[in-house]
Amino acid sequence: MPAPQPNILLLMTDQQRYDSLGCTGCPAANTPNLNRLAAQGILFENDYVNNPICTPSRASMMTGKSLPGHGVYRLYDDLPDEEVLFPERLRSLGYETALFGKLHVSSKDYEASRRHPNDGFDIYEWCMEGGLAMDAPMQAYATWLAENHPAFHDRLRQEFRSVLHHPAECHLTHWTVERAIDFLENRRHEKPFFCMVSIFDPHNPYKDYPLEAGERIDEARIREPLIHEDEFVGKPADLLREHHSSYLGDFANYSREDLRRMRFGYHASIAFADQEFGRLLETLDSLELTENTLVIFTSDHGDMLGDHQLLVKGAFFYDPNVRVPLLLRWPAQLHAGLRTPALVQNHDLAATILAAAGADAADLAAWMPEARDLLPIGRGETNAVHREAVCCYRNSGISGEPNRTPYFDPPIHATMLRDERHKLNVWHDNGTGRGLEGELYDMTTDPLEEHNLWSDPAAAPTRLRLTEQLLEWLAAHERRHGAGSAAAI
Repeated sequence: MPAPQPNILLLMTDQQRYDSLGCTGCPAANTPNLNRLAAQGILFENDYVNNPICTPSRASMMTGKSLPGHGVYRLYDDLPDEEVLFPERLRSLGYETALFGKLHVSSKDYEASRRHPNDGFDIYEWCMEGGLAMDAPMQAYATWLAENHPAFHDRLRQEFRSVLHHPAECHLTHWTVERAIDFLENRRHEKPFFCMVSIFDPHNPYKDYPLEAGERIDEARIREPLIHEDEFVGKPADLLREHHSSYLGDFANYSREDLRRMRFGYHASIAFADQEFGRLLETLDSLELTENTLVIFTSDHGDMLGDHQLLVKGAFFYDPNVRVPLLLRWPAQLHAGLRTPALVQNHDLAATILAAAGADAADLAAWMPEARDLLPIGRGETNAVHREAVCCYRNSGISGEPNRTPYFDPPIHATMLRDERHKLNVWHDNGTGRGLEGELYDMTTDPLEEHNLWSDPAAAPTRLRLTEQLLEWLAAHERRHGAGSAAAI
């Protein structure tokens, strides 16, 4: 008799870097529930996103494809209607599917007004950000606030991101978890479920956390940002553009104390998310669903928080920006307490989820040929599924330059390739005449990426080898997806 299909619970944050949990080494983190999830499951130490901006990254995760495969390259691009999100394939496998919170595989204007025709969710309670598009037809959180907390609803609509320290009972994170708990407790049939709980925090503005969450953070244990005065010497010119023109403004406008307060709010938001996710995990326990539920926790990209004199996210590939936490727990199937250095990417989650649900391997290869099932790593059957991780930035956004457009002009196009030991970052010639510029890091001896080896003669063979490997990757994607996609590379 075949094993029963697992329930699947996907917990997702927005803009959360790898080193922000207790289980990933953060001394200031207050994350007991996520630490416990890691101890009971698998912690992936090298999960890299496909793009460092929300929309392309999430489009990859939800379709199982790299950027050339789905065609979403920039913040305000829309996922083509013919693309299929993996929940739609889960429905064909007999699953009930639900979304609570953020999807963001297309632009905010698209998602505020309509659903993607192949999103695959039976229950769709969408909210990209609490105070955003509050009158839009898809804004489920705003509707709930108006019914349950009308005074806070009105204030949020009027003041948006100026509202600080949202009360816990009104908070978007609390709403998503409350709705997911209600979904779990009131299901009336025996179908397996897929439930996506996707919150906005710890995304800036960093100050919407409930005040009591801040009380759980020891400010003295927060790491100082990694800042070197000669940070941009010998590095691509576009990094200096990002330094001066992030969407939060010029880095020079922020003092060390500003950065400390930014980091405090970031960790307080994560502490609150951990508390709320803990309530959801307890619900699985109380309903006796834990043993055969695959729980996944991840994020769409990271946040620099002042490291390398950079803010938020953008056209750079330092680990704080492109490496995210990934935890998997499935007591019935996967080893507990495993930490793996295997290179994986968020688009692998689509194949992993569908494989767990019983999808045929041949179908997975046809639907999402770049994605790999991560379950064999958790079962101890293999140590690796990729020889490299690739992250593509294609003028994806977000520019804070004086022209006030969301994209850089001249554009920025860059690509990262990370293998088992090294990371190569290439900035392509975008009509500026500068030619190729880049960075090369030995991630074993220099995990903080402080010593750029791009121009080091001793590292030239490594740079050449990785450049050839990147060219192979680009050519393979052109062959697979056609010249139309390749033109955007």
